[in-house]
Amino acid sequence: MAGDIAVPRRRWTQSPHLWFWVFVGPFFIGLLVFIVVPIAWSVWLSFFDAHNTVTPTHFVGLANYRDMLSDPAFRSSLLTFVVFAAFIVPITFVTSLGLAVLVGSVQRFRSFFRSVFFLPTACSYVVASMIWRDSMFSGVSSGLINTVLGWFGHAPIAWLSVVHPPWYWLVIVTVRLWLQVGFFMVLFLAALARIPRHLYEAAAIDGAVGWKSFRHITFPMLRATSTAVLMLLLVNAFQAFDEFYNIMVTPGGYPPYARPPLVYLFYTALGSVQDFGHGGAGAVILTLIIAVFALVQGKLTGLGRKDA
Repeated sequence: MAGDIAVPRRRWTQSPHLWFWVFVGPFFIGLLVFIVVPIAWSVWLSFFDAHNTVTPTHFVGLANYRDMLSDPAFRSSLLTFVVFAAFIVPITFVTSLGLAVLVGSVQRFRSFFRSVFFLPTACSYVVASMIWRDSMFSGVSSGLINTVLGWFGHAPIAWLSVVHPPWYWLVIVTVRLWLQVGFFMVLFLAALARIPRHLYEAAAIDGAVGWKSFRHITFPMLRATSTAVLMLLLVNAFQAFDEFYNIMVTPGGYPPYARPPLVYLFYTALGSVQDFGHGGAGAVILTLIIAVFALVQGKLTGLGRKDA
């Protein structure tokens, strides 16, 4: 018709789908190549006798899983995780929450304190572990901690010795605490900023200040964030590797009393025997254990409920 207006056709370079894949495509390919495919390949290897090869032909079914579950060393590594988690999870949770409350209550230099506590998050776990092992808790009299103890007349302590008390747990827990407490403090700071101020004002009128306001207002309002932090801490504890590998390794081999699951699986799959079958089976078992822990914790804490 004469009165119709011709609508110009959209060029292919103006398609929103094109630019979506231009920006997302490289990350998607990287995720597929470096995450999805290795995980699927590891699960596939767990059903084969895969010694020194990633293309095995001898199918063994669930034999690798039975061997891992009956292996005392693997069960001992799970016990190591339980001990490590019993220390690091509550200590990090309480410390990060306390720092968030303190930093959130200051009126001046709040950004400075937030940056100072968050800065260790950018540090490498390997570098921090080596500093803790060779400088701070070296076990010699010239080590930083032993030097401080010497000022008070205390003899040097062999921090990484196998004798009792097991001081090496203090070394491992403190380095992990220093590295991750700032990250979780920022999470709590973000949650604290979302709490309405009028709740504290109304509580102050009724005389609920200090600990009372924290107990009845602050902590209940942090329920969702606290649940997420606990779950992240638990998963991070399962994935502990760098501090144990770089601090507790000895010239005669790795001690079994402080070897978490990932370190055990590392030596199983990438050690002298390169047993990818048992290593893959152990990784699947560990993943299932993490999933069960996460589901149980979510059920107990009410994660996902509308009132959470």
